[in-house]
Amino acid sequence: MRAPGTSLAGTGTLVRFALRRDRVRLPVWVAVGAGLVATQSVSSQALYDSPQDLAAYAASVGANAATIALSGPPVGLDTVAGAVAFEISSFVVVLTALMAASTTGRHTRADEEAGRTELVRAARVGRHAPLAAAVVVSAAACLAVALAIGVAATATGLPAGGSFLLGASVGAAGLVFTGVTAVAVQVGASARAAQGAVLTVLGAAFVLRALGDVEGSWVSWASPIGWAQATHPYSGDRVLPLVLCLLATAVLLGISVVLLDRRDLGSGLLAARPGPASAPRSLRSPLGLAVRLQRGALAGWTAGLALLGLALGGLAGSVETLFADNPEARAFLPDAASVVDAYLATALSMVALLSGAHAASAVLRARAEEAAGRAEPVLATATGRVAWLAAHAAVALAGASLLLLVAGAALGTVRALATGDPAELGRLLGATTAYLPAVWVLAGLAVALSGLLPRPAATLAWAAVAYVTVMAFFAGSLDWPGWVDDASPLAWTPLVPVDDAAAVPLAVLTAVAAGLLGAGLAGFRRRDLVAG
Repeated sequence: MRAPGTSLAGTGTLVRFALRRDRVRLPVWVAVGAGLVATQSVSSQALYDSPQDLAAYAASVGANAATIALSGPPVGLDTVAGAVAFEISSFVVVLTALMAASTTGRHTRADEEAGRTELVRAARVGRHAPLAAAVVVSAAACLAVALAIGVAATATGLPAGGSFLLGASVGAAGLVFTGVTAVAVQVGASARAAQGAVLTVLGAAFVLRALGDVEGSWVSWASPIGWAQATHPYSGDRVLPLVLCLLATAVLLGISVVLLDRRDLGSGLLAARPGPASAPRSLRSPLGLAVRLQRGALAGWTAGLALLGLALGGLAGSVETLFADNPEARAFLPDAASVVDAYLATALSMVALLSGAHAASAVLRARAEEAAGRAEPVLATATGRVAWLAAHAAVALAGASLLLLVAGAALGTVRALATGDPAELGRLLGATTAYLPAVWVLAGLAVALSGLLPRPAATLAWAAVAYVTVMAFFAGSLDWPGWVDDASPLAWTPLVPVDDAAAVPLAVLTAVAAGLLGAGLAGFRRRDLVAG
């Protein structure tokens, strides 16, 4: 340790402690980022293995506004490596930004609210040490992502220079959001409020980048995501945008230190507003409380999936052109007479997975309330255990269903406008309902885990979401036994609109979801409350 009088005393010890706590989380984030790039590289090299295939791809997506809004500036599409960067960079940038935000927030305000920072500060630890340790750990994770992406892309056959530049751009964007989070945790009234502010900034950055790239204007330079993608790996190989990311990070970290010196431990510069003296009728039931706790997250997820539905619907118009002269690419879609319907079935599966992820997150909010000790005062009243957990489960089920239907409606609306056939909206909205039982199974599994295995519930629930995702998109290319794929609820879901919505498998999935819900509620009624 450094001398106790210095503001950074104990930083090294806190860094080691944070790395010990995140010894599983951070490697998973890094592996997922590198794995996405490696998978995209391998698949793109297989799909566009001739100049004709690559030219058809560039002509199809290079002028598609929806694709550009989703992926980034259409540069470097004359090479396979450039196509890889175009298709995957925005996704890994967002992933790394989320990693940086969660890591920085976890070791600053979240620790303050849990009481850990107060205990640590009672030792020979300086005022700035917790923030410095969180920034160091987040920066190290961003560096690890950058190196892993560079190695993964190079190992799959892409040029080394562009590969490591791609990794550096992703890591630099993560550093910027480390700085954004460092500022937000000083200002926000709570850790949750700070994370909400960071997600708002991330969403605004994505929108600004999309608007600028679609219009070909300077607006994308108002976004750190735009800075990262302006490096143009494999084509321009520009390094100056990385300097902009580093400068922004330094400025944000400087601001965070100034703000830290002006707030009290455990509170933000924006004080929490006092609530009313008495609760409204909407909060006088477990369901009302669950809705109140989850409404912000549900609103954000709804907006995000609505935008995704619009983007996926816009891409459908380019599918036939994209796959007409590329039978290898067509193999990645399910067998169907209509390539557009095959694409739409894949798109709806993607939306169902995201809706299932929200369902798991919403159910695990109840487990988080229990772990933080906030469920105990509620359950000390006349509120029953089953009613309390069932309320959170109901909000999760209803919210996930809403997300799926909103995304399906957005996708169907775009298709109806593109084809001039209003019936397309009803057809696709009806197709969307076939994916509801699979989403309910993921929600039911999260309830069962929360009720029966509370401590590992979050880890197991997210592992289940990851497993279903892998099975949905990579089962065909993995030489695994058939039962491994059959354990996924999406494996039992008809690929509507390619297939008919058969009643029997949907009824079976619904029954499985109901059984999991019942098991979770029964387990929670019998067990003790478990703190985090």
